[in-house]
Amino acid sequence: MVNPDLSNTAARLACECARLDLEQRVAAVRDHVSGRIVFTTSFGLEDQAIAHAIFVQDLAIDVVTLDTGRLFPETYELWGRTETRYGRRIRGLFPDRNGLERLIDHQGINGFRRSLEARHACCAVRKLEPLGRALSGALAWISGLRAEQSSLRATMAYAAVDPRQGVLKVNPLFDWKRDQLVSFIGDHDIPHNPLHDRGFLSIGCAPCTRAVAPGEPERAGRWWWEHEDKRECGLHAKHPARPQPAPA
Repeated sequence: MVNPDLSNTAARLACECARLDLEQRVAAVRDHVSGRIVFTTSFGLEDQAIAHAIFVQDLAIDVVTLDTGRLFPETYELWGRTETRYGRRIRGLFPDRNGLERLIDHQGINGFRRSLEARHACCAVRKLEPLGRALSGALAWISGLRAEQSSLRATMAYAAVDPRQGVLKVNPLFDWKRDQLVSFIGDHDIPHNPLHDRGFLSIGCAPCTRAVAPGEPERAGRWWWEHEDKRECGLHAKHPARPQPAPA
């Protein structure tokens, strides 16, 4: 059952977002939500911009990352550089040991390539289960989704109640273009993954990520052996219809 208070908050945030910059958008989430807020970062450009907005304002928002155990060395290096830059710890959540051992016993270390179902099973153990723990007891979840990233993400909302997690989910960069994001990163000298400079526009687990060619979509390098409309890990279930703006 959808929490009506969270739905009303989503509508108000959606109504306000157009006139706010990124720092103000993130601060507005803190202003409107009285409980725990979690921001999940994978250290991509979007997430680095949002982390910057949280850290420079010293907002009471928990910043966590889902360490799948198969990240690029450059991602771990960026994790450390980000903590040093802002003087804030980023909490790492890891897959359940027993679940991961069962997964590997069943499908092998790289068995996720055999089928879509096998890959989804890998994502479920390495990402979805830790996400559930990350959001336990939270009222709101901030993510770095942008509508421009894929046709599926374009159907999601700036703010809505996540149908699976039961929390308010806010995407502060939902309407941003990549060029705008790149400029923001450069203007604020925000640490970023050097893989981005080598054609990796979207970065996840190392075995599931490749660089993209000029003209390819941003997420073409993620699970590139699969059909294009299936390239999601399951963290971001499709939201219901966008909420209507709340009365002023």
